[in-house]
Amino acid sequence: MKLYDLPASPNARRVRIFLAEKGLEIPMIPVNMIAGENLTDDYLAKNSLGRMPLLELDDGTTISESMAICRYIEEMHPSPALMGSGALESATIEMWQRRMEFEFILPIISIFRHTADMWKDRFVQIPEVAEQERITVKARIQWLNNELNGKQFIAGDDYTVADITAQCAFVMAKAALGIKIPEELKNLSDWWIKVSTRATARA
Repeated sequence: MKLYDLPASPNARRVRIFLAEKGLEIPMIPVNMIAGENLTDDYLAKNSLGRMPLLELDDGTTISESMAICRYIEEMHPSPALMGSGALESATIEMWQRRMEFEFILPIISIFRHTADMWKDRFVQIPEVAEQERITVKARIQWLNNELNGKQFIAGDDYTVADITAQCAFVMAKAALGIKIPEELKNLSDWWIKVSTRATARA
């Protein structure tokens, strides 16, 4: 089993942290998107969309999309449970994971694509879209701070894939866009300290 990785990608980082939380080490193959390594015939035969991460099993079967990879890993290595146990807990974690994806990862990636130099010749950039997404993300930061009131982690008392998703979003927001968690938002700041100091945070 091996993972085709894009080191700076929040979605690829999500899988790396997930694997680290499971205590799993698998070979990782970094893919240079700038050099077009993801658009070679060999890679497109594995994932026709040319995206990372991509998990390749020992028999040659491939799984793309970060959450699908995490789901496979969870089923194969259920402990520690990062996607919940039982119908209600699993649904609650999935609800929060989707919220973190829609309200943070997707708009943050959108801002990056509409502003970063690396996308100028690959994508029609619209500055107004980036500005609107920035406004939305900043509003959602305040919303998440409120939602964390009285909670240890995003979906409850335990660290889950919902926290991993949000964690990866905030790493990209800070590093690539200069969007930081305001210090006065105590709930979110406390959460950030908890997740960013975990041994797996730099996976």
